[in-house]
Amino acid sequence: MYAYTCAHKEYPFGTILKITNLSNNRSVTCVVNDRGPFVSGRDIDLSYASAKDIGLIEPGTSSVRIQSLGRDSSFRREVRYLSREGPFTIQVGSFRDPENADRLKKALAFRYSNVYITEADIRGTLFYRVRIGRFQLKAEAGQLGETLAEEGYPIVITAYDEKR
Repeated sequence: MYAYTCAHKEYPFGTILKITNLSNNRSVTCVVNDRGPFVSGRDIDLSYASAKDIGLIEPGTSSVRIQSLGRDSSFRREVRYLSREGPFTIQVGSFRDPENADRLKKALAFRYSNVYITEADIRGTLFYRVRIGRFQLKAEAGQLGETLAEEGYPIVITAYDEKR
């Protein structure tokens, strides 16, 4: 909330953006660390600190200019492989809260097809796993996995489970 961060549907995590409020020409620099917004007609959600600096707290929304200034590469993640034989799937997240899983699924569905959620009971705790695709070849899964890791997602390549 008090960090200079923002949510965007497409920019990779770690992208540094300069946001300019077009109604008063005030600017702020923030880092993409979340996906969203999921409201029609909106391109970016700013943290409280970022919105306050450019005068968006009272009006709530405004037209802004978004400029990419580069990327903090520390947001890049590694791809882990848990399976050696296919078919494969890519796990992008695992959550106890189904709403968090659904939110990630919606964010991924803007750019990727065949995004789904599976449930897993791990020692009595239910997890909602967000996954993408069904791949016969490890290299295919790995290629998309690398793209997702570059965007900042923690990736696990695992066996595809027929029960979804």
